[in-house]
Amino acid sequence: MSNSLASMTGFARAEGTAAGLAWVWELRSVNGRGLDLRFRLPPGWDTMEPALREAVGKALKRGNVTANLTVKRESEPRLVADPAALEQVLTLALDLQTRIPGSPAPRAEALLGLPGVLRPAQADDTVMDTGAVSAGFARALAALVTARQAEGARLAATLTGLLDEIAALHRRAAAEAADQPAAQRARVMENLAALLREAPSLPEERIAQEVALLAARSDVREELDRLASHIEAARGLLREAVNIGRRFDFLVQEFNREANTLCSKSASVVLTATGLKLKAAIEQVREQVQNIE
Repeated sequence: MSNSLASMTGFARAEGTAAGLAWVWELRSVNGRGLDLRFRLPPGWDTMEPALREAVGKALKRGNVTANLTVKRESEPRLVADPAALEQVLTLALDLQTRIPGSPAPRAEALLGLPGVLRPAQADDTVMDTGAVSAGFARALAALVTARQAEGARLAATLTGLLDEIAALHRRAAAEAADQPAAQRARVMENLAALLREAPSLPEERIAQEVALLAARSDVREELDRLASHIEAARGLLREAVNIGRRFDFLVQEFNREANTLCSKSASVVLTATGLKLKAAIEQVREQVQNIE
């Protein structure tokens, strides 16, 4: 089985029920320089976090990952009267009745509606099945890995197309730059010939050195050779696929360096236009590479 490219972007959800509780895991992942984990767990579930962090560390290498757990009871809890609170409000109500002549006797529904008289049955007993919830997290994490790989497959296709475009622009630039040094030398010689007619005392040796230097500065063969090497290196990274994000990001910087130098050395409008198209395609590669794990 070949390696598959993984994105740092993805979403996964898992849900279930256990011990009268309904729970939902939601995992979100976005770009990050390293692996940054944030867990949002209900009170009392914090003891699960170390093991969950370890599981994520084994499955993912980069990305900002947020894991949110929501837990709620499947049905409303049964209400019961709090004996102490009921006794207290009943005593107060009967005392008021005796103090106010002709007032009606306290009504049960009115007393039960007072704050604190009714409470959920077993309100202090929270049943936690951490095993089932942990298994749900494992399912959500596996789904997140799958989602990131699916996004990675789309990234690989996009990057392959962009590298093909860059390779075609490289071939065009090589053809356009083939005659650039000779053309630049001829142009400089014409300008110097006109200058010598006006100032014949200039040393010919010095003039020849300057012409050679200007011609060398317009030679972009080294930049084109390095660019071709970078294209092959990028294709090799795509074939390697696993944990290549940082290296690919660095390689894109080298792409940009060669494209910038090509444009600065260009002595023709057509070569400059091709260089600008190269820079635009390389920028699209850079944007896509930011998503690679």
